[in-house]
Amino acid sequence: MGVPEKLAERMSMAEQHEYLRARFSRRTMIRGGAVTLGAVAGGAFVPGATARAAVPTRSSAPAAAQVDGARVAPFGRHLAWGNDPRTEITVSWQVPVAVRKPFVRIGAHPWDLSRRIEAEVRTLYTPAGVGASGDHTQYYLHARLTHLRPGRTYYYGVGHQGFDPAEPHLLGTVGTFTTAPAHKAPFTFTAFGDEGVGYHGLANNSLLLGQNPAFHLHAGDIAYADPSGAGKTADTGFDARTWDSFLAQTETVAKQVPWMPAYGNHDMEAWYSPNGYGGEDARWTLPDNGPDRKNLPGVYSFVYGNTAVISLDANDISFEIPANLGISGGTQTTWLEGQLKKYRAAKEVDFIVVFFHHCAYCTSTAHASEGGVRQEWVPLFEKYTVDLVINGHNHQYERTDVIKAGEVAKELPIGGTAYPETDGVVYVTAGAAGRSLYAFSAPDTYEGHEHATDSVASFVNTRDGKVHETVGWSRVRYLNYSFLRVDVSPAPRGRQTTLKVSGIAETGDRIDHFTVSRTAK
Repeated sequence: MGVPEKLAERMSMAEQHEYLRARFSRRTMIRGGAVTLGAVAGGAFVPGATARAAVPTRSSAPAAAQVDGARVAPFGRHLAWGNDPRTEITVSWQVPVAVRKPFVRIGAHPWDLSRRIEAEVRTLYTPAGVGASGDHTQYYLHARLTHLRPGRTYYYGVGHQGFDPAEPHLLGTVGTFTTAPAHKAPFTFTAFGDEGVGYHGLANNSLLLGQNPAFHLHAGDIAYADPSGAGKTADTGFDARTWDSFLAQTETVAKQVPWMPAYGNHDMEAWYSPNGYGGEDARWTLPDNGPDRKNLPGVYSFVYGNTAVISLDANDISFEIPANLGISGGTQTTWLEGQLKKYRAAKEVDFIVVFFHHCAYCTSTAHASEGGVRQEWVPLFEKYTVDLVINGHNHQYERTDVIKAGEVAKELPIGGTAYPETDGVVYVTAGAAGRSLYAFSAPDTYEGHEHATDSVASFVNTRDGKVHETVGWSRVRYLNYSFLRVDVSPAPRGRQTTLKVSGIAETGDRIDHFTVSRTAK
C-alpha cells in the first residue's frame, strides 16, 4: 500500500517517503512511487520517461523531522549518461536531511534556468549495528533528462523548496554539462579504479579536469565504504557515511563530467539487497540497457562518437572473491557477446572499449589475474577484436603487450601501435586512483625509466585456487598513483582512426603511451 491519495496530494515526494518509512518500519524493503520527469529539447519542456522506483533498503527508519530548506545545501553532484549520450543524461546529488520538492533547473544560459524538473528521491537507511555506520539515513536525488540536443552545453542547478539555484545569491552553484555530438568528432575520456577517500584520490581528480574529458570511467571499488571487500555481512569496518565524503570529494569533476562506474568487490555492500547492490542503486542512475537491471545494475553500454563503451560486473565471474559468483546465470556473458557483435557490425562504431574491475592480465602480488575473466570473456574480446580493456582491482599501473590466446601476439613498446583487427587485445590495469598501493614481483618499467624484463612471476585465481605462472606480456609497470587518458581521433572511411592511450601519474608526468589503430568504417 502507498500513501493515501488525499494525503499524497498535500505531501512532497520526500514527505511521502518518510510517511512510508514510518508506516512500514518492519519491512525489509521499501519502494517509493515512480515520478515522471521531463527534459529540455531546444528550449522546450518535453515529457520524459517514467523514472524507476526508489531503491529498496535493508530496513526502514522512523520519520525524520524536516528542517527549513533554506538551511540545507545540496552536495555531491554527479552526472551519468543515459542510454544515448547525445540526448540523455541524469543529474544526481545528495542532501544531508530530508527536503521538500527537490528539483533540477536547466537552460541554455546560466541566467535562464526557467525549465524546472522534479527529482526522484531515494532514501537509503543503514541501521545501527551495521559496521561502524550507526543509525544513518542518506537522501539521494536523481533527475533524468531526455530529448536533449546533441553537442550542446546546458546549464543546470539543483535545489528544493527554500533553496533555488536560480536565485541571484545561489548562481554560484550552477553547473554545466555537454551532450555527445551527433557525428564523429575527436574527444578525450579518462579512466581509473580503486579511488576511495583521501589525498591521492583528490589529487587525481584535480588532474582529470585538466584533461577536459567528455566522460570518466571508474573501474570499480569506488568509495571503500566496505574496506573488507568480501561482499559479506561479516565484513568489518563498513561505514555508509564514507559515501558522503566520496561524493563531496568527486563533485568538482563529476558535476560536469559524466562519471560512469563499474562495480568491484568493495562495492558489494551485502547489507543492501539484492546482491549487495541496493546501496549502489540508491546513489547512481546508470544506463538501463543491460541484461538484468535487478541483479546487475552496473552492467550497461553506451556509444559516444565512434566509440562503444561496455561496463561489466566481474563479481559475477570472480573465482577469487566469490560472493556474487554466478548471480547472472550466464546471462551477462550472453549479453556481452550480443553487444560485441552488434557494435562490431555498427557503421557508426569503430572502437570498442570494455571496462570492469577484476584484471584479465596483471602481475600484482596482491590479486594478479582473474581466471574467471580469462575463461568467460577473454575469448569474446579476441573474437570481436576489442580495442582496449581497462581494469582496476590491483592498485598500480600495468599495461600488457598485445595478447592473443594467452600469449604475446606482438610486443608493444612505449610509443608503439597495436592493430587489433590482426594483432590481438591490449589490457591496462589502472587501479592506482587513490587507495594504498600494492607491489610487483619485478622492477618498475615506465616511460623514461625502462627496465626490460623477459619474464615475470605471477599467478591467476582459478576455481581451485591460485595457479602460479611466469608471463612475458607485462610491458609497463608503474607503482604509484595514476590514471588513464584516451584521445580518440576519428578518420574518413577507409583511413586509420586511432585511440591514443596515455598513463598519467599523479605528478602530471606521462608514464606510458601507445596507440590503437584500425580502419575507419
